[in-house]
Amino acid sequence: MTEPQPTSHESRHKERARPSEQTLPHALEEQGRPHADTPAVPEPGGPSRRAPLGARADRSGGVSAAVPGQPERAGRDAAAAAAVPSVGAGGEIGPTATEPGEGAAAVARREGDRLRFVGAATRRIARGIDLDEIVLGLCRATVPTFSDAILVHLRDPLPVGDERPATPFVLRLRRTDRLRLVDEALSESAEAEGLTVLGGPGPDLTPASELCEVRTGGELNEVLRGVRPVFAESPAARAALAELLGPDRTVPGGRRAILAPLRGRRRVIGAAVFVRGPERPAFEANDLLVAAQLATHTALGIDKAVLYGREAYIADELQRTMLPDSLPQPTGVRLASRYLPAAETARVGGDWYDAIPLPGSRVALVVGDVMGHSMTSAAIMGQLRTTAQTLAGLDLPPAEVLHHLDEQAQRLGTDRMATCLYAVYDPVAHRITIANAGHPPPVLLHLGGRAEVLRVPPGAPIGVGGVDFEAVELDAPAGATLLLYTDGLVESRLRDVWTGIEQLRERLAATAQLTGPDHSPPLEALCDDVLDMLGPGDRDDDIALLAARFDGIAPSDVAYWFLDPEETAPGRARRLARRALERWGLEELTDSVELLVSEVVTNAVRYAERPVTLRLLKTDVLRCEVGDDSPQLPRQRRARETDEGGRGLFLVNRLARRWGATRLSGGKVVWFELPTRG
Repeated sequence: MTEPQPTSHESRHKERARPSEQTLPHALEEQGRPHADTPAVPEPGGPSRRAPLGARADRSGGVSAAVPGQPERAGRDAAAAAAVPSVGAGGEIGPTATEPGEGAAAVARREGDRLRFVGAATRRIARGIDLDEIVLGLCRATVPTFSDAILVHLRDPLPVGDERPATPFVLRLRRTDRLRLVDEALSESAEAEGLTVLGGPGPDLTPASELCEVRTGGELNEVLRGVRPVFAESPAARAALAELLGPDRTVPGGRRAILAPLRGRRRVIGAAVFVRGPERPAFEANDLLVAAQLATHTALGIDKAVLYGREAYIADELQRTMLPDSLPQPTGVRLASRYLPAAETARVGGDWYDAIPLPGSRVALVVGDVMGHSMTSAAIMGQLRTTAQTLAGLDLPPAEVLHHLDEQAQRLGTDRMATCLYAVYDPVAHRITIANAGHPPPVLLHLGGRAEVLRVPPGAPIGVGGVDFEAVELDAPAGATLLLYTDGLVESRLRDVWTGIEQLRERLAATAQLTGPDHSPPLEALCDDVLDMLGPGDRDDDIALLAARFDGIAPSDVAYWFLDPEETAPGRARRLARRALERWGLEELTDSVELLVSEVVTNAVRYAERPVTLRLLKTDVLRCEVGDDSPQLPRQRRARETDEGGRGLFLVNRLARRWGATRLSGGKVVWFELPTRG
């Protein structure tokens, strides 16, 4: 018998579909997966248009999760094999029969293909970590293997954990995916009915609006509450799709579209729409079970991704609060820093750095590493950093600071271990004092390009207890750069710590050679160049990096005196300050400086028992420091009209650009600054 010839309209669809026709087992074979033998799909227009689930090749690869049920054995009798579920007019699942002439083996193979697809698709979905990866996995797993187009709508905003979802219930289009070939076929078939099919031909698949408010009591709300996927053939499903996509948009009716609610652990969080074109077999009854599996795994994955995103946000916020927002700009030294987590999945660690201004224009440089990568490590790091700042404010020697940090770590717990390096730089003396607690030694890059690893006693880590820390004092020449770092920069699975330190030293020397012997490399660029030495596999640990460029203060720009605590001290201080300003060519500041110096020295003499110190520093500003042996800090107060005193600090606050007071272990220092220009 001669086979009937298709119409010209059908021929166009067959010609478009033929290049991509491929059974699901063949698609799985391309991905390297075993499969049962499946007969080829008959050509459209042949004796039977029923085909296995995968009438097109899966261009996106496998996907993740458990495969429910088991494929029916080929040896079962035909009656048992024919008892597969079907769907009634309202979308409920019930028994159906196989097509006439279809054997039990063919049914078993088709159901086996369907189960293998579910397993591959759910594996791909489960591979996603964040929200976009999970939704993309769903789209790539289903188009074109299961459907020709898909739309994924999610709640906006998505609720996190047990928090109450926002009202009203709003869905936002998150992603669409489709075949252009299918778009053209759907558009041509809808022209006669005057319908707009999901945006028409082209690569964009969008409904009328990205946002859809789910009305209480509406058809869409009822379908979503039902949780089960439904075909578009029922009136309720058609009304729900019209509400979701817009009244002027539609999808093919009957069993060529499935609306699947996405239900997370506690509530519905979205909906997915699967669409097949007219040139492809319609969805079968068991495809509702497939859509339910895909929707369940996607919704649970989205729930976990949202929780993970919240935890990552908390971790980022915690890390930012533990590390300094910005570095200070102390006189005589320039600073730069970097921090890198070990990986995207380990955002929080125990590495930290800090720079703390000290009295006398000095600065404390700190870098430390708490063992472990967790919220606990970050919390301990924050406590140790706060303790270090407090101890630095007391102006304790570096070895004494490490001793108190060790005691604090022991109070936090017996297993709280950390390494730390604490250094104090004095720009006037051009010296640096360093104490180490089990930390990698710093590297000093000299102006001429020579890089050396400083010989600092290693010491025991913080938290060991019962050990002494030793400090060394070294030269800090102008133009030199000190690099403090954590072991994540120099140690990895591919190299030991001392090999990494030597590579770091060579890298610094090579970078300095490029800028010439008379110039230091830019500090920010130097930090970036140091991090470039990290290769693949070197990011096993957090990395904290602190670089300090020593500019120093020239001796000619420093004036220093001792004043006996007598009534004549304020007058002598005014005369000494006037001479220093004349020598520096800053006569325009004489009146202000004499007034402020007189007020601060008068206050110091009132309480001091030992000689008072007076120091003037000329840099980009004029800084005056007055020290005495009284620990009582002065406080500004508003004097009454009848008071004879109490106006000194008021004048300092009005005339000085900045001022402050710092308590020392043996007294205090009161300082103020005046601009030298303008």
